[in-house]
Amino acid sequence: MGKVMWKAGTFEYPIPAAMVSVGDMEKSNIITVAWTGIINTNPAMCYISVRPNRYSYNIIKNTKEFVINLTTENLAYKTDWCGVKSGENVDKFKEMKLTKQKANLVKCPLIKESPVSIECKVKQEIELGSHTMFMAEVLCIDADEKYIDEKGAFDISKCKLIAYANGGYYTLGKKVGKFGFSVKKKKRK
Repeated sequence: MGKVMWKAGTFEYPIPAAMVSVGDMEKSNIITVAWTGIINTNPAMCYISVRPNRYSYNIIKNTKEFVINLTTENLAYKTDWCGVKSGENVDKFKEMKLTKQKANLVKCPLIKESPVSIECKVKQEIELGSHTMFMAEVLCIDADEKYIDEKGAFDISKCKLIAYANGGYYTLGKKVGKFGFSVKKKKRK
């Protein structure tokens, strides 16, 4: 059997399912995005892509900042709900019983229930068609201390992060290797 050709589309999966918080501690919103990722190491940069008709779009354009909050198996329902409801009509923090936490370097609130919150400052906007890409510098990362291991590293296996793929939410599986394991010299016995 060979591969079947499909028309061009968005099928680079899995990708993060993230709740992005915008605004400030008084007037804020949460938008669920799957179009997000890392784009540079030094300076640390990432992006989110947002449709111009989304309520959070103009908030991001005006404030030039946002927080990417990674999501977990326990947050799957809330993540989906925040993606299908408009913040123009509902207070998503209140309705989903999510806790606003003051950020360190941006005015946007963090979502306390998220294991990792990434504070971002927009550096460039690119209109792509259906979405605008907000390219942002990562100002800092706020990680829940209960997921930090004895060596001071974030233990991703403890928090049950979820990903989005082809219309569904999936938990991430077990670790099958680490960077450089394919070329690491084996110890002699």
